[in-house]
Amino acid sequence: MPENFIEKIAKAPAEALHEGIAISEAVGKTLAKQEPIKKAGWYWKILGPGLTTGAADDDPSGIATYSQTGASYGFGLLWLSAFTFPFMGSVQEMCARIGLVTGQGLAANIRRHFSKKVLYGATLLLFIANTFNLGADLGAMSASTRLLFPHLNYYFLVIAFTLITLILEIFISYKQYAKYLKFLSLMLLVYVFTALSSQLNVSEVFRAGLIPHLSFTKNEFFLICGILGTTISPYLFFWQTSQEVEEEILAGKTTLKQRQVHTLPKDIKKMRIDNWSGMFFSNLIMFFIILTSGQVLFKNGITNIKTAADAAAALGPLAGQYSSLLFTMGVLGVGLMSVPVLAGSAAYAISESFGWKEGLYRKLKGALPFYGVIIISMFLGMLMNFTKLDPIKALIYAAVLNGLVAPIMLVLIVKLSSNVKIMGVWKNGKLSKTLGWTTVSFMSLVGLATIWGLMF
Repeated sequence: MPENFIEKIAKAPAEALHEGIAISEAVGKTLAKQEPIKKAGWYWKILGPGLTTGAADDDPSGIATYSQTGASYGFGLLWLSAFTFPFMGSVQEMCARIGLVTGQGLAANIRRHFSKKVLYGATLLLFIANTFNLGADLGAMSASTRLLFPHLNYYFLVIAFTLITLILEIFISYKQYAKYLKFLSLMLLVYVFTALSSQLNVSEVFRAGLIPHLSFTKNEFFLICGILGTTISPYLFFWQTSQEVEEEILAGKTTLKQRQVHTLPKDIKKMRIDNWSGMFFSNLIMFFIILTSGQVLFKNGITNIKTAADAAAALGPLAGQYSSLLFTMGVLGVGLMSVPVLAGSAAYAISESFGWKEGLYRKLKGALPFYGVIIISMFLGMLMNFTKLDPIKALIYAAVLNGLVAPIMLVLIVKLSSNVKIMGVWKNGKLSKTLGWTTVSFMSLVGLATIWGLMF
């Protein structure tokens, strides 16, 4: 037998071993690279009602209110973005827990545990606030579009956006629609990039962002009420509670009995990751809109935003001549996301109040009253724009209206989520309860100060 053949046989196991080690190392490196990707994919998959709710919170009304705040006071009220975060997060978590544990929406729980007067009063207030907010958002989307296409008729655009939104909400399945909502939320990052492209005084930003400052003027309380109203908004309470229920239905828990089976810690954990991520994203965008407006508008003497063009000017340092384009894309992105949330939350509340079949997972024929409320709410909001209401002022007043209505809803939410008979082991702890009642107290005081300022 040839010697070289024997040597090859002798060397084969060693070569195979070396080759196996090399393959293992290559696989290990590939898996190590894929691990962050897998984690990112898992995290993105978990994000659902919380992220959608948080992003919808920064609707055109929010953009206008934050922009006006930055233009009027510079960095003076920047601290509100950090201050409101724990309150907003805890309130929305209460709503999500109510939905997960009871398997029903917020209005259905109010109906079961409070009087009809309380139920109908809360539902009516929500419907009024939502319809006004809807009209303001539709007007803002139309006014922003005319920055790019000034030849288009304002009223034509209002009608077009109303019909587009209705078609999307009624005829596209919730699961599919929710995917698009998550991606639309990323449009708001343009404010982050704009702020970071400006020459900021970092120490000034940190001081303004962390140290509260108040001048106790009427206009300041008016804007703070608007900020609270567009951050801790009634329509978000009803929307998130109902969306947690819809998520369970899509997961196969189609009956109330199935949804009321003991809620697992892993379900609460996923909800909390989703919820707090969404609220952090919302307040991060709020921080950067105020920051950008304060840096670009206030410091250049633009202290009053009268038109969409004035608001778009805040994006000038990054976008230059394309600032109107980016602003319009941002407003349309959050508008198409928040308008269905506004209409949908009113539909959930009214349908649950009267015991009608409800849910975006249902077909039009299977929930006509539910979709009927969406259609009526949308058309009332559309008609509001034919009264020649100023689009920018309407946005800010919509935020203030939400700020006045929210404390009433919050009392019911804190009571429901603190009740051991309703929530069992998932009732509010001491911290959640404290944050809840503090939110009610602070928003009530600001609301009373705002009403006082408007009257005198």
